[in-house]
Amino acid sequence: MSAISRRYRRTFSTGLALALPLVALAACGGGGGTDASAEAGSGTGTIKVWAHQGAASEAAALQSAVKSFNSSQDKIKVELTLIPDNDYTKTITATEAAKLPDVLEFDGPTMANFVYNKKLAPIDSYVSATTMSNATDAIKAQGEIGGKHYGLGMFDSGLGMWGNKKLLDAAGVKYPTGLSDDWTAAEFTAALKVLKAKDADGKALDLQETGGYANEWGTYGFAPIVWSAGGSLIKDGKAEGALDAPAVVSALKTFQSWKPYVDPNTDGNAFAKGRVALSWVGHWMYPAYSKALGDDLVALPLPDFGNGPKTGQGSWAWGIGADTKNAKAAGAFLDTLLDDTNVTAMTTANGAVPATKTALAKSELYKQGGPLQLFADQLAKPCGDTDITKSCVAVTRPVTAGYPVVTAKFSEALNSIYGGADPKSALEKAARAIDQDFSDNAGYQLQ
Repeated sequence: MSAISRRYRRTFSTGLALALPLVALAACGGGGGTDASAEAGSGTGTIKVWAHQGAASEAAALQSAVKSFNSSQDKIKVELTLIPDNDYTKTITATEAAKLPDVLEFDGPTMANFVYNKKLAPIDSYVSATTMSNATDAIKAQGEIGGKHYGLGMFDSGLGMWGNKKLLDAAGVKYPTGLSDDWTAAEFTAALKVLKAKDADGKALDLQETGGYANEWGTYGFAPIVWSAGGSLIKDGKAEGALDAPAVVSALKTFQSWKPYVDPNTDGNAFAKGRVALSWVGHWMYPAYSKALGDDLVALPLPDFGNGPKTGQGSWAWGIGADTKNAKAAGAFLDTLLDDTNVTAMTTANGAVPATKTALAKSELYKQGGPLQLFADQLAKPCGDTDITKSCVAVTRPVTAGYPVVTAKFSEALNSIYGGADPKSALEKAARAIDQDFSDNAGYQLQ
């Protein structure tokens, strides 16, 4: 198994998809409307449900939820189909709306494209008020377009800087205790220099660089630099002036300057084996890192480039097929799927952040005082995808049908910058390409 496949196997095992076939999504365009023809129906009968086949533990949790729902009542029967990860989004993309199931799972960044192509219906009228009010604000932000919700997730995600307390203390490096005393980018760079001096090979940082950054990891993992610098991937339908703003150019020059401190991590164990003191990745590495470091593991926010620390968020979500004839039954199933019992079972299986308020409050990992409280604290300050202020932390990737091009062009620019390209030129090129695509598609406006 190659290093790349090892990394993605770990990633997928968390329930967070970072290698979406988004180019395929872009090719399916031609929509532009939200006139979904979902019918409420009788609220009884058989409904079909599609889901991606994640890790075995996730599949088992979902199958158990369906079995329990079917046995709990006799009015609605759920028929679940699991589709392999690699084929899942492509399958939805290639399937006519009329042939999609009543309920389907989708990865967060793909939602707007499916809405644009009239494959999802708003769920607000079909899930209960309790389900909607118990969803975290961050997960609702991922699922909202124009005041309507098209998806809710069982879990969410977050980024952080994992630290090896033993190595940091030995080097005399002071590190943050939370969001309120976060490192500035300059302080983080200074810490790297100190750690380098104490390190045998001068490599003190892991940035999960093995697979490169011209992929969804590049966008999910490092768009927080753009947002923390006060920029955006796209703002009011334009990337020029947002993605290539001077503060973003400066921030990515800083990112570029860190490369000499980065362990290539070809074995995936740079942090776990103590070769580096810091690892820029997500919540999903906690099981492996805590097992390796025990009490020496600390969770830190990503550095602040001036607009406050930022993290990505979002993950798989559930919605209702646009052409369902039984949306009431679909909503009833979603109410059960998103209750504490099933959310807790799923997040126990994959280690992700519960996306309901009550399950999050009770989580041993993410509750106040838990080892992963930082990730809950970050998600408690959602920005949505447009209002990225200094006081909010968790940013939703752009909710637009044009996201496939946004992420492709940004991640290509990021990868080239990390490889030595001029940040200003690379970002301007990406912004031009994004704006041209939006111009060609009338801004992906929904009718």
